[in-house]
Amino acid sequence: MTGLHWGILATGGIAHAFTSDLRTAGLDVVAVGSRRLDSARAFAAQYDIPHAHGSYEELVADPDIDIVYIATPHPGHVDNALLALDHGKHILVEKPFTLNAEEAALIRDRAAEKGLLAMEAMWTRYLPHMVRIRDILAAGTLGEIRVVSADHTQKISTDPAHRLNALELGGGALLDLGIYPISFAVDVLGLPEQITALARLSDAGSDAEVATAFVHPGGAVSTTVSSSRGAGTNLAQIVGTEARIEIDRVWYTPTSFRVVRPDGEVVEEFRTEIEGRGMQFQALAAERLAAAGHRDSDVLPLDETVAIMGVLDEVRRQIGVTYPGGR
Repeated sequence: MTGLHWGILATGGIAHAFTSDLRTAGLDVVAVGSRRLDSARAFAAQYDIPHAHGSYEELVADPDIDIVYIATPHPGHVDNALLALDHGKHILVEKPFTLNAEEAALIRDRAAEKGLLAMEAMWTRYLPHMVRIRDILAAGTLGEIRVVSADHTQKISTDPAHRLNALELGGGALLDLGIYPISFAVDVLGLPEQITALARLSDAGSDAEVATAFVHPGGAVSTTVSSSRGAGTNLAQIVGTEARIEIDRVWYTPTSFRVVRPDGEVVEEFRTEIEGRGMQFQALAAERLAAAGHRDSDVLPLDETVAIMGVLDEVRRQIGVTYPGGR
């Protein structure tokens, strides 16, 4: 199968960003679904999408769709993903994949049962500079990796009703922002063997700032800082015994980096220019995987997605954040 026909489930801001990049890449978007038909129709008109559906059930039942991009708020991911899988559709689920590891495992197991592709939309991992960084790491250019550090800080509304502050929507800096540097650290160093986390909670009980310190296999360490209350530099680095990689701001979006020796010599400088925001690369990866008959990502396998959700579960346990219903 090549040239998948995409369906967009939900019409919020991230769905607009993703669909715009799909169009930039020339991919085939054939349907959109919303809980409100007028919203689906407006979205369809904006992106020249043939079919608009007034419910998620109608969307996933559309026979013209091969794969569904799930863009609902975090608490809806598990039910929406299972719904799409049960209708025989591949899925790309916006990060965070779910609210917790238990829900993530449900999706992984259902996808395997149905023989369908399921991926977490951690789009950063598929960007050109990240692809090159993994090549550099595999070549051993940095020597033994000892330290990874990254931050993700933005100034976002303090309104308790804002999605990022509302616990009932999985709000807080960790799942929306912290997942980026934590996933990055795992990508480079593997899953942590020791986890330490600190946070400042908002008046609503959601995490406004989160700091983590992990110890990974071999003793390498990583640190991350995330905040929804102020915009920082948003830089990242990987430090090895023979060289380091300095990733420019904003490190989790298309950007540049340098490979620098301990004496300051720059041995490689990477720059790239792309069209759009860069979310199309994960979609292109999904199409390649499906065409080759694969049902898991080689860049971010579902077992790793589930394990990262488990890391986030432990961070939340340590900082005292629980979502409604004990999730």
